[in-house]
Amino acid sequence: MQSRGAALWPPLDFVSDDEFRRANCAVGGFIGVFDNVMVPFQALQAYGVSVDAVCPRKKAGDICRTAIQQLSGHQTYSESRGHNFTLNATFDNIDVSKYDGLLLPGGRAPEYLAVNESVTDLVKKFWESGKTIASICHGLLILAGAGYLKGRKCTAYRMVKPALVAAGALWVEPVTNSECVVDGNLITAVFYKGHPGYIQRIVKALGGTIKGSEKRILFLCGDYMEDYEIMVPFQSLQALGCHVDAVCPNKAAGDKCLTAVHDFEGDQTYTEKPGHYFMLTANFEGIDASSYDALVIPGGRAPEYLALDGSVIKLVKEFMEAEKPVASICHGQQILAAAGVLKGRKCTAYPAVKLHVVLAGAKWLEPDPIDSCFTDGNLVTGAAWPGHPQFISQLMELLGVRVSF
Repeated sequence: MQSRGAALWPPLDFVSDDEFRRANCAVGGFIGVFDNVMVPFQALQAYGVSVDAVCPRKKAGDICRTAIQQLSGHQTYSESRGHNFTLNATFDNIDVSKYDGLLLPGGRAPEYLAVNESVTDLVKKFWESGKTIASICHGLLILAGAGYLKGRKCTAYRMVKPALVAAGALWVEPVTNSECVVDGNLITAVFYKGHPGYIQRIVKALGGTIKGSEKRILFLCGDYMEDYEIMVPFQSLQALGCHVDAVCPNKAAGDKCLTAVHDFEGDQTYTEKPGHYFMLTANFEGIDASSYDALVIPGGRAPEYLALDGSVIKLVKEFMEAEKPVASICHGQQILAAAGVLKGRKCTAYPAVKLHVVLAGAKWLEPDPIDSCFTDGNLVTGAAWPGHPQFISQLMELLGVRVSF
């Protein structure tokens, strides 16, 4: 997997939590959490793309707050606080010539970014250079504010339609919330559920090719698994073209699991907020490990009780005994410890899970920094969601899935 350029990502406060050769991401306050930011951001990094995230009036190391926006059966989406998203570049220092693309996440941030002259000037430079611009959900408001949608086909979250049409866009009505539209150098999408197709099109636009994607991967889920730790690897692997299933004991395809937002906010341990509802894709009962190429175990609080379930332990043992790739992150290693499959293995986890890992006979690998991930044979372990790029890329290596540019 070769590193490919850079993508600029302008995040803003309260962007949607989910939305890079080198890509720039323009974000702001209340960008959508995994909805529009973190999934593409970490997926592209996992594929070998260098990605920078910037926000006006903020610098590298500052945070943007994100919002969890989801459809909850009401007439419009609900919103609550999401993760804190850390910027890795400074807006005032951006040199457009060093980037191959621009990504504009959704959420509420685009409402004010669309009238920020420094943001629209940045968009103008990317647009006039002919570089790839990808935008999702409410992010297209920024393109409308910059005056670059006239005569261009695009889609977005439906509530944005009036502004886009008024800006001269050729609106493409989305049949589903997974819809994506490509018009020249412009890639647009509706909602975070469309991330796999959205990211796949970004990779293609940046000159990338995907090989070895005919893999089947199983995710072991539970209530209050960590929000990022399920959605980021799940959609990142889907974007590669892999068949990905998510199951939970005593639940069936179409049922939902609650997730938890675990964040690091200056306390002695992580904080927790309610996350998205995650829909399962397959039935747990009757699941056949032999029909999958790998198992992924997210963290969060779910592993505490899943480790007590005999059917879960049996499933994990089947994957480990067959020496198929098993990737586990954060608290997920509590399940591996309970299954008795860690003896003599090199392993990391969230630091608070060290006791479980050591008592299970594993050789503890200190996660310093916290984004550290390690591979030992068929086993990939990570400490927490900041390490997703390494976590996903190391699993890809075991699976033989590659992205080249």
